[in-house]
Amino acid sequence: MSEYKAIHKYIPQQSIKLVEGLLNRYQFYLIIKNERKTKHGDFRPLPNGRMQITINNDVNRYRFLITLIHEIAHLVTHKKYKRVKPHGIEWKISFQHLMLPFLNLDIFPNDILPILANYMRNPKASTDSDIHLSLALKQYDEKSNKNYIFEIPLNGKFIHDNRLFIRGKKRRIKYLCTEVKTKQQYLFHPTAEVNLVKKMISDK
Repeated sequence: MSEYKAIHKYIPQQSIKLVEGLLNRYQFYLIIKNERKTKHGDFRPLPNGRMQITINNDVNRYRFLITLIHEIAHLVTHKKYKRVKPHGIEWKISFQHLMLPFLNLDIFPNDILPILANYMRNPKASTDSDIHLSLALKQYDEKSNKNYIFEIPLNGKFIHDNRLFIRGKKRRIKYLCTEVKTKQQYLFHPTAEVNLVKKMISDK
């Protein structure tokens, strides 16, 4: 029985041997965390000299795998270079090298693989920065009744974190939205999931 069996349910089955090879090679603490809204995972060196990677437990198998390799790339970059830009060229090269063996149809479905391969040509700090990849991955999340920000009409109202907002215009990639109560403005990623407030018949 594999000592890493606990991770099998979080990743595509055909990726298990490759992932176990990386776990054996780099020897780090892997912690599965509850949902964190600001990130899918992170890497940090510990005071005892060991390395720690955390991944959210609410992501689907494909996002989990990509996030895991993303964070292992940080580990590799840290060991080799110590202090460099978090998502600079050193990390990009490490990420591309580590991810290459996983880029096949045995691991990723056809509606993700070509988009992922294109993203890997110049990977960014988060898969969410690529709206096409973000949407492709979200297809495999558990279904919800929420809407994406880009689906909310201009000046439409929506609820996020129990706060009421009005969707404004798109600014480059993100949407500028205004909280109704405070009038403060916030930028929302196009694939942020929110609850659309439907107009009542009595609305004028």
